[in-house]
Amino acid sequence: MRFVLLGAGVFGASLLVVMGEAGVPSTLPFPVLVAVAAVAGLAAWRARRSWWPLAAVGAVGYVWLVMWPPLLVACYYAGLTLSRWRLAAYVGGCAVVCGVAALMGTRRSGPYELMIATTGNALALAVTVIALPLALGLLVRARLDAARERAERLEHEQVMRAEQARAQERARIAREMHDVVAHRVSLIVLHAGALELRAPDEETERAATLIGGIGREALANLRDVLGVLRTPGNSALVPPPALGDLDRLLDQSRALGITVTRHDEGEARPVEQAVERTAYRVVQEALTNVHKHAGDAATDVLIRYRTEELEVEVRNEKPERPPQELAGSGWGLVGLRERVELLGGTLRTSAQDGGGFLVSARIPA
Repeated sequence: MRFVLLGAGVFGASLLVVMGEAGVPSTLPFPVLVAVAAVAGLAAWRARRSWWPLAAVGAVGYVWLVMWPPLLVACYYAGLTLSRWRLAAYVGGCAVVCGVAALMGTRRSGPYELMIATTGNALALAVTVIALPLALGLLVRARLDAARERAERLEHEQVMRAEQARAQERARIAREMHDVVAHRVSLIVLHAGALELRAPDEETERAATLIGGIGREALANLRDVLGVLRTPGNSALVPPPALGDLDRLLDQSRALGITVTRHDEGEARPVEQAVERTAYRVVQEALTNVHKHAGDAATDVLIRYRTEELEVEVRNEKPERPPQELAGSGWGLVGLRERVELLGGTLRTSAQDGGGFLVSARIPA
């Protein structure tokens, strides 16, 4: 819309100039004058794509008819957009146009000669039509550049402040995890080691060994997490667990007296690491809930490879005896659902007829 108005303004101003209302009157027929003014307006309208046609029309119109509006607008855009060396070349071209116009004015008598061939009028017209628009364009560009630099600087400072705040929060979380969680897990490992040494029977010794091993593995995983929190992008970490580590996870639950059966359906194939990690976490969280809420209930773990997705189901039966409920945060399944949905999958959890529970995830693969 802005360039439509600009084209209409250049057309109207050019027509007034060539008719003698704001310049030198021309002896050309009125339809020809309208056509010339329309060409100038069309060139101004197309200045949003390229203003060089407007500069060419302005140069020809200035020399031929002293039609100055197109050249005035072109000079403004030159100051607004051209680099230093191109601007110098443009100013040189304007000087040549003024010289040719003055030479043409000496060969004509009357208003033409008075307007562009006399030194005072020629200089005044050059300053008004060329110098002032160029200066205005340069001023506007300088302000736009300053505003852009200021906005970029403020954006950079905002990003830096956000990064600093994130780094401080990550460091705070890492300290809390180290001071609280790591300390408590270390105590569990130490007590398990002491119990293993003083165990009255083999069953107690095996249980203490299992607890100590799980605790040490938890400490190792916790160190990895703390490393990520304190040093984002740390590449010297142990690879996260995937489906290849699933049997070891199931063996840990079996060692606690839970009957866990694994079923694989479909042709196993490589899938993305993020999909494997998420599938592993689904099984891990489901087994954790079995430990907390179902005690010794028999559990089936199903890994089904479909054409376009990986399906994971963990289904436990009703426990034979009421379990000892363990406290939890209540956020396990919520976080698991978020993890699955981030990959475009779905998570379904439901109580089963007969007292069991089902956790089912479908993950695009």
